[in-house]
Amino acid sequence: MKLQKVAEDLIKFRTETGNNAEINKCLEYVEGLFGKKAHKTLYRKGKLAPVILLSNSKGLKFDVMAVGHLDVVPADDKMFKCRREGNRVYGRGTLDMKSFAAVALDSLEYVIDNNLPLKFAVLLSTDEEKGSFGLEAFLEDNPEISSKIVLDVDVAGDITKIVAKCKNPVFVKIIAKGIEAHGSTPWNGIDANEKMLQVLSNIRKIYPYFSLETAAPKNTWIDTVHFAKIEGGDVANVISNRCEALLDFRLTEKSSVSKLEKNLKSCLVDGVEYEIVASSHPVVMDEKNPYIWQYKKLAENVLEQKIEFEYIGGATDSRAFAQKGSVVIMHSGSGDGMHASGEYVEWDSVEKLASIQKQFLREFAKR
Repeated sequence: MKLQKVAEDLIKFRTETGNNAEINKCLEYVEGLFGKKAHKTLYRKGKLAPVILLSNSKGLKFDVMAVGHLDVVPADDKMFKCRREGNRVYGRGTLDMKSFAAVALDSLEYVIDNNLPLKFAVLLSTDEEKGSFGLEAFLEDNPEISSKIVLDVDVAGDITKIVAKCKNPVFVKIIAKGIEAHGSTPWNGIDANEKMLQVLSNIRKIYPYFSLETAAPKNTWIDTVHFAKIEGGDVANVISNRCEALLDFRLTEKSSVSKLEKNLKSCLVDGVEYEIVASSHPVVMDEKNPYIWQYKKLAENVLEQKIEFEYIGGATDSRAFAQKGSVVIMHSGSGDGMHASGEYVEWDSVEKLASIQKQFLREFAKR
């Protein structure tokens, strides 16, 4: 398997979340990479996005598992063809995260071809960018699946950092109800938009606003929220009778959904209610865990420099396995422009990540 070719091939598939035709073609391609060498399970349930599991052994209990996804956020046509400038490879999914999915698949081939005495698997979802509901269903229908170690390659940004903590993403819908009236006689109605503004203002008193135009907090490991979507009203001259907002909270391990709900209730006014759309769990790893330290040492040898631990606000599919007790090693390559038009990965970091994974798997197999 040529790592760069596989990565470039994966990026050519326009696997925007929900583009079932392209996702199916991509899954067929992934299955075809291994022929009969690997055990393959393609999970489908109703209209949910499919999940693919490839491994070197039967069953659902593994020593090591690499977890990631194949879907991407929307982009122009030109971004579904790689463009290389020096060490940088540009394109949708180069950083998030098809290059690193290719690394995981390369590791599986390495384990199979070298007959390493360990049970290794690659688990890839296809709707991570919109909630990983397909993966959730797969895990619910296969509760016995487990892995001692999970290699999470979906924390892209800097190969010189290992992520030790990820926040808990909690999505909340706020619904404000009012009474319609003509815009010239607001005293005859109740403006749902006004009620929404009051509630959002109250929320900001607890969770401050941060941006490039404001000073960043000294400690960024705090609970945050951004107002992802606000919709209210239909035409200019009618008082809005309904307004909805979608809020994206990121909670640290020191917080909780119950604490968030208590805060939300204190912010509401008459005619406004809230709904928890989705919530999960933070991923918190012990930085002194022997497996993580072994991986860190191997990574430092490959990179020929010291690497550090960091905390990030983004979510990851490995959270389900962290809840099961797996040791999650969150590490991937370097790049920038995730979800943007200038998305790129530093290709040497992809090759180094592949080398680190193989060395770790080889050392783990000796146990």
